[in-house]
Amino acid sequence: MVIFHHGAKNGVTGSCHELATEQGKLLIDCGLFQGSEVRPLDIEFDVHDVDALLITHAHIDHIGRLPWLLAAGFNSPIFCTLATANLLPLMLDDALRLQLGMARKGREKILKLIRTLTVPLHYGTWHTVNGASDPVADIRFQPAGHILGSAYIEVRLPSEEIIVFSGDLGPSNTPLLPDPKPPARADILVIESTYGDGVHESVAQRGDRLKALITRSLVNGGVILIPAFSVGRTQELLFDLETIIATQLDDFEKREWSKIPVILDSPMAAKVTEQYRTFKALWGEEAKEKLDSGRHPLAFEQCIVINSHTEHQALINRLKQTGEPAIVVAASGMCNGGRMLNYLEALLPDPRTDVILAGYQADGTLGREIQSGARAVTISDNTIEVNAHIHSMSGYSAHADQRDLLQFISGIGETPKQVRIVHGDTQAQEAFAKEIEARGLAERVVIGHET
Repeated sequence: MVIFHHGAKNGVTGSCHELATEQGKLLIDCGLFQGSEVRPLDIEFDVHDVDALLITHAHIDHIGRLPWLLAAGFNSPIFCTLATANLLPLMLDDALRLQLGMARKGREKILKLIRTLTVPLHYGTWHTVNGASDPVADIRFQPAGHILGSAYIEVRLPSEEIIVFSGDLGPSNTPLLPDPKPPARADILVIESTYGDGVHESVAQRGDRLKALITRSLVNGGVILIPAFSVGRTQELLFDLETIIATQLDDFEKREWSKIPVILDSPMAAKVTEQYRTFKALWGEEAKEKLDSGRHPLAFEQCIVINSHTEHQALINRLKQTGEPAIVVAASGMCNGGRMLNYLEALLPDPRTDVILAGYQADGTLGREIQSGARAVTISDNTIEVNAHIHSMSGYSAHADQRDLLQFISGIGETPKQVRIVHGDTQAQEAFAKEIEARGLAERVVIGHET
């Protein structure tokens, strides 16, 4: 049995791992490289003998190279959870349109093939993956708490050895999705380390800070821009905004907050939010309790959805001219594409603007450049002054932090024989490895970029 890392070996994008045994081969994720990690999209390994693709979740850095995988000759089953199966075509359709400018007819041809190959599976049930002649492995998807439909995957080989691929694990105690529960056994654990060297703000802290930033903006005027991924962070932000408006304001604050619109300017995020509502059964207990009490945490009165490009452009012009308060949530989360770029180009020079970077900003992205304190940035070949106030909030990361990751490993019933650390910058991987070794949580620790 051999594990090859075709992506996210020494970075945080392009996740793609291959499990090869005598019985066959499995591919786990096939994601897009982004930021400074961008590389040619060609698939650099043979796909014709891959018996199945297992998808942990629908973020583009885990599924974005799927069309190129098909073009390289892959024609085997694609296994994922039911919710991921619903999100997969939405995310890929958007990516092909934005990245390649591909026409609808071409996109639909690719998506039709993906739908044909996709085999949705329920959480917690074993399924046998068959190879050319013999069963390759049994697989089981378990909730990862990262985004809707996300999973870590248990792979049980004919030898009874169990390999677990974490995908991206979610943080603990978030209200919208339940916490991931560790597996009973993992002889080998392949685990992400995006925040292997850091600890997030708590959910309570992030809510208090978000409220404070918005209150400040109400006093000073101006727009609050929140770059957010369409899947995961957008829904967490809407959830917290609804909570603040419904339960945390006194009478004076209610009058003031009623003046500020919450604008969701992302057609893709709006579609994904509908999927979150469809799969309410996967929500955490706190979110379900709100629904039961008659509240709508992802569809509240002050939330306005912008769909057309004409509406989008008109809103930008209005906000630029008037400086009136507004909260704008739009993609992309790292400011490297999507409608958020237009807002940043128009409003970064205004000192009344606040930008909340509510998650990881990969090296080489505009988000990282802004976060690092650049006084001017380039957008659409134009030099844009940065006079806005920039804020970073780790509490909205959909990734587990070091504490959560260590808790996940320590919760495994038997000490893993090997932990392989992937999906993290070198510093994060090495810091995480030291903590695992110091606590004796694995017989052997292997760092991805050293393999």
